[in-house]
Formats: sequence, C-alpha cells, structure tokens
Amino acid sequence: MSDITVGAYLLRRLRELNIEHLFGVPGDYNLGFLDQVLDSPGQTWVGNCNELDAAYAADGYARLRGAAALVTTFGVGELSAVNGVAGSYAESVPVVAVTGMPATAVAAAGGWVHHTLMDGEYDHFGRMFAEVTVDRATLSAASAADLAAAPAQIDRVLRAMLRHSKPVHLNLPTDVVLARVPAPDGPLIAAGVEEATEPALLRAFLDDSARLLDGARTVTVLAGHEAERYGQREPLGELLAAAPVRAAVFSSGKGVVDETAPGFAGVYTGEFSQKAARAAVEDADCLILVGALATDSVTGGFSHHFTAGRTIDLRPYGASVGRAGYDGVRMADAVAGLTGLLREAGLPEPAGYGRPAGCGRPAEYGRSAGYGRPAGEAVTRTAAEPESLTQRQLWASIEAFLPPRSVFLAEQGTSFFGGQEVPLPADGRFVGQPMWGSIGYTLPAALGTQLAAPDRRSVLVIGDGSLQLTAQELGTMTRYGASPVIVVINNDGYTVERAIHGATASYNDIAAWDYTALPAAFGGGDRAVAVRAETPAQLADALALAARTPDKLVLIEAVLSRDDAPELLTALAGRFAAQNDYGA
Repeated sequence: MSDITVGAYLLRRLRELNIEHLFGVPGDYNLGFLDQVLDSPGQTWVGNCNELDAAYAADGYARLRGAAALVTTFGVGELSAVNGVAGSYAESVPVVAVTGMPATAVAAAGGWVHHTLMDGEYDHFGRMFAEVTVDRATLSAASAADLAAAPAQIDRVLRAMLRHSKPVHLNLPTDVVLARVPAPDGPLIAAGVEEATEPALLRAFLDDSARLLDGARTVTVLAGHEAERYGQREPLGELLAAAPVRAAVFSSGKGVVDETAPGFAGVYTGEFSQKAARAAVEDADCLILVGALATDSVTGGFSHHFTAGRTIDLRPYGASVGRAGYDGVRMADAVAGLTGLLREAGLPEPAGYGRPAGCGRPAEYGRSAGYGRPAGEAVTRTAAEPESLTQRQLWASIEAFLPPRSVFLAEQGTSFFGGQEVPLPADGRFVGQPMWGSIGYTLPAALGTQLAAPDRRSVLVIGDGSLQLTAQELGTMTRYGASPVIVVINNDGYTVERAIHGATASYNDIAAWDYTALPAAFGGGDRAVAVRAETPAQLADALALAARTPDKLVLIEAVLSRDDAPELLTALAGRFAAQNDYGA
C-alpha cells in the first residue's frame, strides 16, 4: 500500500465529498497544508479577506455541495471564524474547520508562542469549538502510534459531520501535515454503511401512521431545513407525487420542495402566513412535519398552531405519530414508508389543488405594476404610482428576473422577510439564515454558492447595513471568477431594527457609502458592473443588464425609503418587540 502525507490523506477524503474548493486565510501554522492544497488535483484554494467571511462562504458552498472545508490558523484565525461555524451548527450545515496549529512538541512543552494565550495551554480554542461542533480531533506526531491513528481520526470526524449534518473541527499541527501514513484503502462512506431503521420499529411507526391517515381527507407536508440537509429533496418530490397532498415550507426549508408543483401552498409563518399556507397547515386532517423545527423566527414568534394528535413529525433519527415517539426511525426510511402509505390511501383532490405557483405571495405584491413580466421589460407606471422604488416593486421585479435553476439568497432582515415570499423558479434553490441570523452572512455565502454551482446564477438581495460587514468579499468574487447578481437595498440603515425598536435612534444609522463604486474599489475591473436604481424602470433596466451579462458580477444599488418595509416584516416586528420587552 502506498504512503501519502496526512495532509494529502485529508484532501483525498474531501475530494470524495465533492469538495473542490477550500476557503480560508493563510497563517504560518497552516502554510504547509496550503502547499498541499495547491498541489492537490481538482481542488482550489479560495483566499478570503478574513476568517469569518471564509466560514460564511464555506457554509454557502456546503448548502449546494453537501459539505465544505474551512482552513484557518491557530487562535486568532480560528476564533475569527467561530461565529460562522456556530451558524453552520445552528442551521445544520456540514463544514469541517481545519486549524493549522503549532508543532506537537511545541504544544506538549507549553511554549509561549504567538497566537496562544501565553499560559502554556493549547486546548482553549478547541474547547471553544467543542460547543459548536459534533466531533473534533487534534492529530499528533508525539509517537508512531499517535501518527498511525491520524487517518482513523480524520475518517471518524468526517463521518460524524455527514451523519449529523453539522460542523466538525480538526487541529492539524505543522509537523503532522507532512508525516506519511498509508493511503485510504476504501471509501470514506461505504455503500450500505448507514444502518437502516430496525424493521420492527419502522413497521410499528408506519402502522401507527396508517391509523392516523385512515379517514383523513386532507394531508399537508410541512418541510423545514433538516429535510434539505438530510437529502430528502427528491424523496419529498416522490412523496408529493404519490397523492394529492398539500405542501408548505417553513422559511428555513424554502426551496426543498418544488414551488411550481401542484399543491404548493407557500411559506408558513404561523398567524402571519398568507391564507393558503395557513389553511393548508392548520386545517389539514393530517400534518406531516419533515425536518421542521418550530423556531421563533420561522413560526412568527411561536404563533403556529399544530394539533399534536394529528401530526406525524420526522426528524433525522427519530419520529413521532401524535404523542407516540419512535426513536431510531431514520427520516429517509420514514419518508419512503409514508410515500407508500399515501400512494395507497386514495386521498381526494382538495379544493384549489393545482392552482399556479406563488399562491402564498403577500397581498401587496399584486400583478399590477408589472408583476411577473419578462426580465428587462419596461414597467408601465400609472398616474397614481410613485416614481420612487418601493418594496412591492422590488420583489415583483426580483421574481420576474430569477432565472430557472438559480440560487436565490436573501440576507436576514428586510431582505429575508421580503424574499421568503418570492416564488422560486423551476429547480430553484433558496439560501438564508433565519435561525442564526448573523447579518453579513449572505454576501460571502453567495461566493460559496456560485463556486459550488457555477451553472446556477446566484442572485443575492442584501441590505446596506449587512453589506457593510462583509463587502470586501466582492473582491474575492471577481478574483475567482464568481458572477452573482447582488441587489443592495439602500434604505439608509437598519430598517429591520427600526421596525422592532428605535425607529429614530442613531444606533440604527450607518455610514452613507457609494455602493456602485465598491466593485471597482475592490478590484473588480471589467469583471464587474454596478448601477444605481431609484425607480421601477431603472431597476428593470438594471436586471435586464444582469441577464445580458451572465459572466460578470452585477451589483445593483436599489434605493428605497428607510420606512418602507415588507408587510411580513412590519407584522413580525411587533411580535419580536413584545418578545424582547423593551417597553415603550
């Protein structure tokens, strides 16, 4: 059996996971590993402007590829990335965080070297990562036995990442990187290695489910983010095709089911949902939850209404039917079994089944003002319509523009609450961060999604306040040939925070930037174009330009009033204000 370096062993395993790009920032403790990244066939180093941005980019990449890798240096680098890794943990995104650390002997001696806390302790930062990862390992060259264990440690950690769909952490000392170990003698994940649900347990779950479905005339599937993370996109499509059932999604699971298919009722946000989504979820005789965690931000501040006695709830490795629990039932097995039950159930077609996609759009996004027109088609303004661009016009134009198979990213805040109601095109994807909600996330994430799926145009809508946190990654995008469309909502500050509290407070103000100057300032050159839109017609022209330039980064500064907000945000802001209890 041939020998390879530990670094090459890790890279080979990452290639098995379809990881072709590694994100991060160089530091002297990871440079030896980065040498091997540069020499690794089919893999590309993506140098970000800082480690937090690299973690965000890896998160976006993993949502399209199924896994991602982040590389930082010890202490200062890894701690800069920990917020991004925490977001991946909260949102169940599989990312391996690789930290280049001082040599084994240096750490064992407790040397007071740079990037440490000068106390001789080398596991401070690993313990911090333990809180936001599901497994971690510090590789060692202290003895031949320690080194021989490195491949098994790498494999164990990566398998934990895949099983739990959450981040993991590997400390890679400088002297371990080049040490030689046997090359892998088999695949990381062998066919059939994932244990199926114990047959008797699965049968009991399905028998109980069949009793709940018996006599049900209306069935609705409500999907969340775990359905996407655990590979249930295609199986859910098969389930929904097996019988005339309704489908809705939490905003966290938007895009996991086909929004153009018959029966799609929209995004469910508790009492703030549009009528079709609320009726489909709350009035169903049987509600099937698939990876749908009912968090405050996706349920309208816990305003959802599920009757436990009529609910089948599927989680990655457990399920319930009514109040009966079935720990150990795998989501994949449960979805497959329920598909068979529904195929045999003979459900009647519910009223309104098969109406056009987009039934869940907000009422204010009406067809007037060019809603759904072809991208670039001029907007005809009525006499009563204001010349200035409004939220209603913005989201109507975005819906009209989204190309088939595109990746639509919506930044947390104003952008997310408007974007979650925009119907996706055929085979579209949606990326947001409603549960962790770290502002600035989606700009680097768009770098990750565009590199992960270059055949899909990434379209990002982000607020001006959020953009200012991570704007420098515009330079990274053009450096690596990424060509997303970025719509910057310039509404003079943190409109989402103003809606919740401090409408006129100075802490919700931001500096006034020249947003159209940013691509050039960050080195975009002829690989980027930037325009400003203050009216519906100008926005239509800008999006038409974006459609004509698929090989360029296109930044559109959309100027809106600071007080104009999507209807959903306005409604939810009151709920969040009451929840925070700041008083008058």
